[in-house]
Amino acid sequence: MACGHRCLIREGRRGICRVRFNRGGTLFVPSGYAAGVQVDPIEKKPFFHLLPGSDCLTFGMLGCDFHCGYCQNWLTSQALRDPGAVSITSGVSAETLVDLGRQHGARVVASSYNEPLITAEWGMEVFRLARAAGLKTAFVSNGNATPEVLDYIRPWTDGYKIDFKAMQDRAYRSLGGVLQHVLDALRMVHERGFWMEVVTLVVPGFNDADDDLRRMADTLAAISPGIPWHVTAFHQDYKMTDPRNTTVDDLLRACQIGKDAGLRFVYAGNLPGRVGAWEHTWCPDCGDLLIERFGYQIRRQRVTTAGLCPACGARIPGVWS
Repeated sequence: MACGHRCLIREGRRGICRVRFNRGGTLFVPSGYAAGVQVDPIEKKPFFHLLPGSDCLTFGMLGCDFHCGYCQNWLTSQALRDPGAVSITSGVSAETLVDLGRQHGARVVASSYNEPLITAEWGMEVFRLARAAGLKTAFVSNGNATPEVLDYIRPWTDGYKIDFKAMQDRAYRSLGGVLQHVLDALRMVHERGFWMEVVTLVVPGFNDADDDLRRMADTLAAISPGIPWHVTAFHQDYKMTDPRNTTVDDLLRACQIGKDAGLRFVYAGNLPGRVGAWEHTWCPDCGDLLIERFGYQIRRQRVTTAGLCPACGARIPGVWS
């Protein structure tokens, strides 16, 4: 029940993710190691409404329940599926990870780099300690979730970022997923009170048709117009080298579609300084500039710790203190 595949793992077999396996009738799951640890801006996840300007300690493991051809973390996510993906891992305790975060001044601890749902038990071991140390916690996920796993992680998890990859089921199936599972997860994550932000990597010829983008934006707006939607630029990577790279115009078109659908916070990513007002956060009520950004750098942050616009008092959804 760790992900939407709901694998029935028989004796001697592994799940689709390759990291959960049955030995002697006992289900084994990953614990006690990391394939990547980094402290970087929370905006890189990307979270724009979760303690903006904060540093985030991010850790990841191996494996994924998807096999996206454009994965930018394929050296870790595909390590058990692709012989070309070779990653060095190190044994590490949950205490050490949280201590590292505190030593570097991080205010958030996030599980990323591979799909965190398939290592949810280890994630919660870390998050329990992070919460006790006063840190916020977050998953950076493909959204192939189940209600059971969301209920399991909810007591210890603050933020949840979902990659909303396409609006065509055949596109999702080419990545190893099912569209309906992600549509269900978007609703379930919001209903459970996680702080949710959504990212769509705009891939020319794959998911960038106006109708597809409009349906994605309409889906999010129907859940809540306050959900931040990040549309980000694709660049050729891993096995996907046929589509051209995403242009500024592609992102601006996607942003306008999101705004027209009623989403109040739409952001263009991966092309800093080239997308105009779409890098910043604006008050949806009075239009004041609230957070000025350049890439991952915060140049000005005016949202109050109570989550209000200082000009008109409008409530800005997010986690601000």
